[in-house]
Amino acid sequence: MSTLNIEEKVLESSIEAVLFAAGEPVAISRMAQMLEVSENDIVFAATKLADMYSFERRGIRLIRLNDCYQLCSAPEHAELIRKTLETRKPPKLSQSALEALTIVAYYQPTTRAYVDKVRGVDSSYTIGLLQQRGLIEECGRLNVPGRPALFRTTQDFLRVFGLTSLDELPPMPESELLEAPVFAEITEEVEQ
Repeated sequence: MSTLNIEEKVLESSIEAVLFAAGEPVAISRMAQMLEVSENDIVFAATKLADMYSFERRGIRLIRLNDCYQLCSAPEHAELIRKTLETRKPPKLSQSALEALTIVAYYQPTTRAYVDKVRGVDSSYTIGLLQQRGLIEECGRLNVPGRPALFRTTQDFLRVFGLTSLDELPPMPESELLEAPVFAEITEEVEQ
């Protein structure tokens, strides 16, 4: 049972307005603080909105990405949007990019050197490409000579692959499991 400080419809329209204006994920905690309601109230209202958009087959969807919400276009309208806005389809990821992205996703935070070790080839270009596309980001540095960067996946990674959180990644087959790197000497961590 929800205990709202403001009417449900007003809360729903407030969430809708904030997410529309933001154009990017907004933290549940931030919306709760600004609207002076509990995080549970935000989740309750956002879930109702998401269900309504989906049930009514609206052109937008409200999606949850970890502890954030974002408005986006309905996937069934993707081709129409592409044609209308005359944007090109982003090029598909190469096999090497998918390999590097998989290593970062399953073993994050990780270094480029670890990706190189697992793949057996230099991954500098591929890591740069994944950063450029917004699928991975630097999230800190190791306190060892050279201070190598640590990488993790981004909210865009979740959105592109249709995931709510990293917990939804499919399990790795046991034959492909590797020992995860342990980085005890992290000096700088970047908040997501």
